[in-house]
Amino acid sequence: MDLDAYVVAHAHEWARLEELVRAGRRTGPESDELVDRYQQVATHLSVIRTAAPDGEVVAYLSSLLNRARMAMLGARVLSWRAAGRFFTHQFPAALYRLRYWWLGCMAANIVVSAVLMWWFVDHPEVEQTLLSKQEVDDLVNNDFESYYSEHAASAFATRVWINNAWVAALCMALGITGVGVVWLLFQNVLNVAVVGSIMTRHDRADLFWGLILPHGLLELTAVFVAGGVGLKLFWSWIEPGGISRGNSLAIAGRTMVTVALGLVAVLFVSGIIEAFVTPSPLPTWARIAIGILAEIAFFAYVFVLGRQAVRAGHTGDISADLLEDRVATQD
Repeated sequence: MDLDAYVVAHAHEWARLEELVRAGRRTGPESDELVDRYQQVATHLSVIRTAAPDGEVVAYLSSLLNRARMAMLGARVLSWRAAGRFFTHQFPAALYRLRYWWLGCMAANIVVSAVLMWWFVDHPEVEQTLLSKQEVDDLVNNDFESYYSEHAASAFATRVWINNAWVAALCMALGITGVGVVWLLFQNVLNVAVVGSIMTRHDRADLFWGLILPHGLLELTAVFVAGGVGLKLFWSWIEPGGISRGNSLAIAGRTMVTVALGLVAVLFVSGIIEAFVTPSPLPTWARIAIGILAEIAFFAYVFVLGRQAVRAGHTGDISADLLEDRVATQD
């Protein structure tokens, strides 16, 4: 193929895509043209890569397509329909496809937490190495309960939401290391086990579970989801499963972004429960019931809506039209 002739023949089409990308506002027909031109230029890039790879031209077209994708993505983000499809198709599909990873993570953490709590209760001398007698008294008699009510509910909800989102983000970000996410989850479980054992040994188990369960069920589930997805990212380059390690890691990484965005909403709900339900004057059984209902709703979301989304062909990866097109060509 004569590359110079090919460039001359299609330069006006590339220039038109440049104009559409730079346009601050686009009409409906211009938005449609942006998509059409994007697909057209993606085909040109694929042809050049196959028949006459030239570093400068490939770099230019790749950059142009990247900017075009961002322009299309910006329009999609503002679409309520796209947001709706994210929560009805993309996010639940990702959760369902990765269910064994985060369910396994959840089961392992529950077992470890139970064993640690039992061991701490059976070995009270350990408590003395972690906290002073005064700190234990403060925790049991005041600090644990007051933590949930000492700040205004709205401010507390925001603080909790940000903190939990940060923990979940760390679980996924450290997932590539494998060890990092395991260590972070262990620290989280250890903290719960230590506080739970102290409250139990001082006959305040009813207060501990009454304050932890309403929000903790959904909150910890979200953290376990983040941990499981992080570990899946680690495994994607250990065992790529018949594709290149780069592609395997890219797919797992994009799906992880989907889960991260969805967990923001899940943790927002758990933060609302922690701020407004956990410290409320409702009976303990009612507060725990709300937490259980929230957890049941999450599992129904995954195993009903998620299963349907997967059967419809959704994977949790970003839409194919937002990935770089690679069109098969013939010489």
